[in-house]
Amino acid sequence: MEKDYKVKVENVTKEYDLFKTQSEKLRSFFSVSKKRVPHFWSLMGISLTIQPGETLGLIGVNGSGKSTLSNIISGIIPQTTGYVDVRGDTSIVAIHAGLRNNLTGRENIRLKSLMQGMTNEQIDEMMPDIIAFADIGDFVDQPVKSYSSGMRSRLGFAIAVHINPDILIIDEALSVGDDTFYQKCVDKITEFKQEGKTIIFVSHSLKQIEMLCDKVAWINYGELKMVGETKTVTNKYREFTKWFKQLSKKEKHAFETERKSIQKNFSIKNYQKQITEEMQSQHPEEKDIHSKIHKLFYGSVISEKMSVWNQLLTWAVLLVVIFFCLVNVSGYSVGHVLSDPSLIMHPSNILRLPGIK
Repeated sequence: MEKDYKVKVENVTKEYDLFKTQSEKLRSFFSVSKKRVPHFWSLMGISLTIQPGETLGLIGVNGSGKSTLSNIISGIIPQTTGYVDVRGDTSIVAIHAGLRNNLTGRENIRLKSLMQGMTNEQIDEMMPDIIAFADIGDFVDQPVKSYSSGMRSRLGFAIAVHINPDILIIDEALSVGDDTFYQKCVDKITEFKQEGKTIIFVSHSLKQIEMLCDKVAWINYGELKMVGETKTVTNKYREFTKWFKQLSKKEKHAFETERKSIQKNFSIKNYQKQITEEMQSQHPEEKDIHSKIHKLFYGSVISEKMSVWNQLLTWAVLLVVIFFCLVNVSGYSVGHVLSDPSLIMHPSNILRLPGIK
């Protein structure tokens, strides 16, 4: 039943502003820039449900939004709109996620474990098993920035599976390891499946997907193209890739340009209107559908820009700081300046206190 789901995403979108400079990003955060910044919709209304103990595969061409969706589910980044409900602790394994470059492998193990709520005693007990599983030798005491992609993947996977998460998310982490480590990972994933763990598996390898996954979601340029039984979806995806490979270079470029144009010009207002109309047709007796859809879209969203009240508060604090700086430079007390603000424009070399002439 749907109420027993482990992960549910509903009408999830993700917009990225394409800033050219850090100053543009800062101005946008404070909402003081009038310049229209180009944007790109990595996800355009994704809805799917993952049941407890299910292994879901995410497939799609590069740039389709697979990693974006897995990062939203794991809580690394927020969605722009939509509802996300994750019932349990998540642990994500990705080549470039979750490891601090300036810390050693051993320090990263402790940091990530502490962030998952483990005690130092539990970490000390678990540490030898993680190090043995990662099998990176003396590099465990070297900064992670010196690791190869394969070593990072080994360490990340070893940490993730040993902190015993409810939901394990694997994002292309098996694509860089050697055959020995790959088999070790597959054995561990199989063990997790037998224990009834929920797994989200992102990969370009359809053989890995077919071997490990119960269900597959095909994300195609930000849209959920298809979700269903593994064999059915992978066969349709193979048909698509075969068709794409047969296109000429010019035709491939035209197709990709068209799809990216759709992602750039996606309208969240039109999408919200579409969902509202669908809901009204399904439940004509319900009232105030519009407000319910608005709450579904934005009720659990964390804004990535400052609200109007926060902007006002920031400006107020800034003005107070500037005022006290000017008072300090003027040589007069706050009381003198408040009684005669023009004193700020005429600094004194002698500090004048109230009641003292």
